[in-house]
Amino acid sequence: MTPLNQLQAFEYALESTAPVSVPRRAPGTRSLFLGPRGLRAGWRILIFIALLAGLFGGVVLVRSGGLQGLRNAHKHLDQITMTPFLIGISEAITLAILCLATLVMGGIENRKFSEYGLPLRQPLGKDFGIGCLCGFLSISGTLLTMFLLHGFRITGFALHGKAILYALSEWAIAFIIVGLSEEFLNRGYLQYTLASGIGFWPAAFVMSAFFAFGHAFNPHETAAGVASVMLFGLLLCLFLRRSGTLWCAVGFHAAYDWGQTLFGVPDSGIAPYHSLFSSTFSGPQWLTGGIVGPEASALTPIALALVAFIFTRCYRKNRYGL
Repeated sequence: MTPLNQLQAFEYALESTAPVSVPRRAPGTRSLFLGPRGLRAGWRILIFIALLAGLFGGVVLVRSGGLQGLRNAHKHLDQITMTPFLIGISEAITLAILCLATLVMGGIENRKFSEYGLPLRQPLGKDFGIGCLCGFLSISGTLLTMFLLHGFRITGFALHGKAILYALSEWAIAFIIVGLSEEFLNRGYLQYTLASGIGFWPAAFVMSAFFAFGHAFNPHETAAGVASVMLFGLLLCLFLRRSGTLWCAVGFHAAYDWGQTLFGVPDSGIAPYHSLFSSTFSGPQWLTGGIVGPEASALTPIALALVAFIFTRCYRKNRYGL
């Protein structure tokens, strides 16, 4: 080996044994922002909420015609009658915004839209039908028990002729949209992302509390009614956990609300509008729920517990993605 080659070999040996310089991260940067699954759940939720706030704010301003129109609309908010059309349009806009924000987050996280609990390939299918059956039987059984205890009775028909078909159809469509909107808000992206950080049932309790908090602002709502909404939320999370999608929860939510309107009873403190029957309550508030409606009755937690028991016997495996 020539002296030149020996010199080159010596230089190469020095380079190969020299310590490698690794750029140092700022202390705590990775643990604060990044976890095993990438960006931590809390930051993803904050981004999602910011997206919702921006989209909702823009839509509200456009619909109100600017800030002054928004102020004027707020003054007359309590004078608005909750018709099927008004509720359906409002909830449809909410659902569209939720879907858009979820699609954006799915693109950022490289996940499919269906992973967040609402696969569009199976809308209004078997799980939806089972949910509808459970929801309608739940409210019907509650009111039947209340009737047997002399706390509820139907006094007659509130609608006649073609108005019956129109009202029941319009309310069915409106409440399906309500079920989709509220379930996707409370048990869609937020439930999935929070569960990825703290586990499914801790996330379910947090989101059910959020669900109840939202209902606390309904007119005439009581503590008993809010507590029942919390239980509703946990039951709907059970549907999600065992069925793997939100369709069963959407069906239950829609049918329960539709049943309350059918029988002419208040829904979370909101008086019925264009219901099939006229009805009346009598007896103690713990039995009837008073002006809040069956939601605040002591019979409702019993009905929900019975539904949960039967459902867990039929759906024995956890099918949710997390």
